[in-house]
Amino acid sequence: MEAEVLFERRGAAGIITLNRPKALNAVSHAMVLALRAQLEAWADDDAVTRVIITGAGDRAFSAGGDIRALYDLGIAGRHDEALRFWADEYPLNALIKNYRKPYVALIDGIAMGGGIGVSVHGSHRVAGDRCSFAMPEVGIGFFPDVGATWFLPRMPGETGTYCALTGERFNAADGVACGLATHRVPSASFPALIEGLTGTVSVDAVLAAFAEPPGEGPVTAHRGAIDRLFTGDTVEAILAALDQEAQAASVTAAWAGKTATTMRTKSPTSLKLALAQVRRGAAYDFATCMRAEFRIVSRIIHDPDFYEGVRAVLVDKDNSPRWNPAALADVSEADIERHFAPLPAGDLTLS
Repeated sequence: MEAEVLFERRGAAGIITLNRPKALNAVSHAMVLALRAQLEAWADDDAVTRVIITGAGDRAFSAGGDIRALYDLGIAGRHDEALRFWADEYPLNALIKNYRKPYVALIDGIAMGGGIGVSVHGSHRVAGDRCSFAMPEVGIGFFPDVGATWFLPRMPGETGTYCALTGERFNAADGVACGLATHRVPSASFPALIEGLTGTVSVDAVLAAFAEPPGEGPVTAHRGAIDRLFTGDTVEAILAALDQEAQAASVTAAWAGKTATTMRTKSPTSLKLALAQVRRGAAYDFATCMRAEFRIVSRIIHDPDFYEGVRAVLVDKDNSPRWNPAALADVSEADIERHFAPLPAGDLTLS
């Protein structure tokens, strides 16, 4: 069997290839451990002046963490074993965020959840033609993690709130406009770009030579409405604003109605958790964000919605989850606060 993640030294670059194309390069626990070990080794290797990460195949950079494996562990009652995945994944996200050398993610295809965790925290993120960013966790009864508590509130305007509550996909142009990507490069240029990055010319200079204007994406086209309608501090207030817009004689009425309908299919608990993350994360430093996420995941793996959401989307694929609670009104402030509360065993160590 070929390795799930490949490592190569080429010139001045250390190259990482996420190598599970049939699984859309979903990040397994073994991959997390291998990535951390290799990044730590390259950090101390003077011959490696930059790191490049890419995904095998043409469909995905990485569609996320291996959620099905974590679901299976939870269903079997092996919650502590499942939790070890996140206990290792979050320090990897922190390592990438604080990496001392340029870390260049070449993102062509789907980048969701854990895939964003191993890309968006890097110093340089390059969006190709097929790039599709999303944080769809509220649709499976989970929550936007892998540092989303940090990066979502730092996206421009309310685009991070929109990203968290709808799970909507951001294309290459949207990714650049919203800060998920730093550069837009045509997919056909990726092989030459990699070759250029393996030399000694600075990463910034090489990327500048290949980058093209990003253009405007569909999310960016609705930026005004997003900033106006997603300012509420409760999910109910945001939905009320969308509903009011949907009834108005405006050019964004149909979009607002569709957006509200999409949000109402998501887990009510996950929606409220995600909004709380975005609002609180704006005032947190990165380490506090990651520790908060470990507090949340330590509770959510015992909640019914995660297993029901994964069942509906990935196992039975009936796309008809039965959320519990089923209504936003039945998710109390205490329910949300419980997820953010300190852990009896203490917070996650990120170093």
